[in-house]
Amino acid sequence: MERKDFEKIYNDYREQSGHHAVSETINMEGKEEIVAVRKNDSGDLIAFKTNLGRELDYITALDEAKSGNIAHIDVFHKYGRDIIRSEPDERKENNLNNLPLF
Repeated sequence: MERKDFEKIYNDYREQSGHHAVSETINMEGKEEIVAVRKNDSGDLIAFKTNLGRELDYITALDEAKSGNIAHIDVFHKYGRDIIRSEPDERKENNLNNLPLF
């Protein structure tokens, strides 16, 4: 049985992911970006403001993110529903939870 080099496989994956992220950023030019958020009393994100000044409720933002109209956010399925999150890029300043409130 062949032994796998898990560390090498992971490092290769990270290198490929890094290159892929750069090309995605280039492809995202011209798309709206989230610049501010609104939270409820529990700290949950409930609305988003874009760089074009649009204020989007959660469902609208979710639909636009799924359609690829908003840059640098992902949609994933958890807790039995779709959820918006920042693209994982290791930069805390652009994390949705760290954006200014509106």
